[in-house]
Amino acid sequence: MERMASKSQRAPRRTEALSRDVIVTAATEILDAEGEDALTLRALTVRLATGYGAIYHHVADRDDLLAAAADHVIARIVTDLAADPEPQQALRAIALGLFDAIDAHPWVGAQLNPEPWRPALLDIYESISKQLQALGVPQRALSDTAGVLVNYILGVAGQNAANARALASSKMDRSAFLAAAAARWAELDPARYPSVHKAGTHLREHDDREQFLVGIDLILAGIEAVNRAGKDSSAKVSPEAARRVLPGGTPARDRRA
Repeated sequence: MERMASKSQRAPRRTEALSRDVIVTAATEILDAEGEDALTLRALTVRLATGYGAIYHHVADRDDLLAAAADHVIARIVTDLAADPEPQQALRAIALGLFDAIDAHPWVGAQLNPEPWRPALLDIYESISKQLQALGVPQRALSDTAGVLVNYILGVAGQNAANARALASSKMDRSAFLAAAAARWAELDPARYPSVHKAGTHLREHDDREQFLVGIDLILAGIEAVNRAGKDSSAKVSPEAARRVLPGGTPARDRRA
C-alpha cells in the first residue's frame, strides 16, 4: 500500500503535446518572473510536467533556450512596430519598442550581443536597414548608419535595464536614488564641473525613456542633414564635369576600347 501511495503522490505527467514554442514561452515566463538564475532545465521540467528528454528534443541546452527566448520577445517588436509608412516614425517606433521590451524583459539585452548571428539581432538590423533605405540613405552608407542606430538602441536600452536591476537589488527607491545623486552633484565645484552642476538641478525629474528618444531624434536629424548635404553636393556638379563622366561614374579619359 505504501508503494502504491508513493506512486499516486507523484506529479502528474504532461498530456498535451510539447513543442519548441511551448518550451520557449514557459522559459520566458520564468525569466520575467525570477531572472536568469531561475531558468534551469529542472525548473522547466517541473513547470511543464515533463522530462529532460522531451526538453532536449526541442532545445540543445540552456544557452540555446535563453537565445530562443530573446528571439521570441524581439520578433514581435520588429514585426508589429515597423508598419508606419513614414520611415522616420517607423524608426522611432522600432527604437522605443525595443527600449520598452528590454526594460520589461531586462534579461533580453544580455542575450543579443554574444552571438550576432542570432535571429533577434538580425531581425533588428534588417528592420532598421529597410527603414533607412526608405529614408534615402545611400547604399554605401547603409551599413554604418544602421550599425550606429542598432548600437545606440541596444547599448542604451541594455544599460538602462542593467541599472534598473542593480537598483532593484539594492532595495533603493528610484526617486531616492535620483535625489541622492542630485544632492551629490549639487556639492560639486561649479567652476570645475559647471555643466554637471547645472544638470543636477533637473536630475530628480530625469526620465530615461525621454532621454533615449532625444538621442534617437538627434541621430535621425543627423542622417537627414547628411543626406541633404549629399544631394546638394551632387546637384552642384558642373555640366562640363558631367560630360566628362560616363554612365556608372567612370571618367571618360579612363575608357578603354
